[in-house]
Amino acid sequence: MAESPIVVTGAAGFIGARFVESCNARGRSVVSVDSPSYFAERSEHAGLEFGQIIEPGAIVDALSAGTVEPSAIVHLGACTDTTELRVDYLTEVNLNASQQLWSYATKAGIPFVYASSAATYGGGENGYDDDPEKFGDLTPLNPYGDSKLQFDIWARAEATEGRCPPAWSGFKFFNVYGFGERHKVRMASVVLQAFDQIRERGSVRLFRSHRDGIADGEQKRDFIYVVDVVDVLWFALDKPIRSGVFNLGSGKARTFLDLVRATFSALGADENVEFIDTPEDIRERYQYFTEATMDRLRTAGYERPFTELEDGVRAYVERLLDVEGRD
Repeated sequence: MAESPIVVTGAAGFIGARFVESCNARGRSVVSVDSPSYFAERSEHAGLEFGQIIEPGAIVDALSAGTVEPSAIVHLGACTDTTELRVDYLTEVNLNASQQLWSYATKAGIPFVYASSAATYGGGENGYDDDPEKFGDLTPLNPYGDSKLQFDIWARAEATEGRCPPAWSGFKFFNVYGFGERHKVRMASVVLQAFDQIRERGSVRLFRSHRDGIADGEQKRDFIYVVDVVDVLWFALDKPIRSGVFNLGSGKARTFLDLVRATFSALGADENVEFIDTPEDIRERYQYFTEATMDRLRTAGYERPFTELEDGVRAYVERLLDVEGRD
């Protein structure tokens, strides 16, 4: 008897499509939740088997009616635009929709894995410790981060009261990069933006530092390769992780200069970096440092090393060149 499919929300998105790709490789069927037009428009996802496709607004009804009976839900669908300021919209898409899927997984008795975000940590004044006792002290820099934090807090409260799936886990994604993000345009990783700029004009533009004591290009983020993210999602399902919200980064902050230098190297191009002012609309909400503490995920049993930045960038660039062509 065939195994029931995995419901993957945000399946036409960056991480969602890579997870679907991994399901294809494992011979696991999926039900893909996303806007149908995305699957046709995004050529970077060509060749993937997305299975049954359902609109985001229709998935809860399909689950409730029993027309879809999954073995698990991997909830990656959300508004991920950190510049989105409509609180009502973010509440509906990122909080309420997540609560509905959680409630279904609880009643159906199936695992539920979801995407949180490092944006919940705000400017990092309280560090990047994923101890759930500290979630209430966090102050996100934007409504997107707040919507993600509110679901983390709600999920933990529900679990405390025993109203939870038999296995559930959330992951605070740090700066994920890798193949399949071209459709994100402005929100795509700096690797992709650097790749395009180097090929177009031989130079890369980075944001100038607007903070004393931090040199231009020395802003640091925890960059994590999407292949590692997918591995952790499978670990959460296969182990399974019984409960908890965990950081998902490499555990090692690197500078944006490190990132673009790795991209220049992967393309065999000479380094040429220009600095521009950070746009006014994001300047006050810009994070200058992120670094995941990974102790809790390691304690939960995840032992694989994370991909070194230079290795991940090189693999990503090679795939871009293979798919999009070499000059």
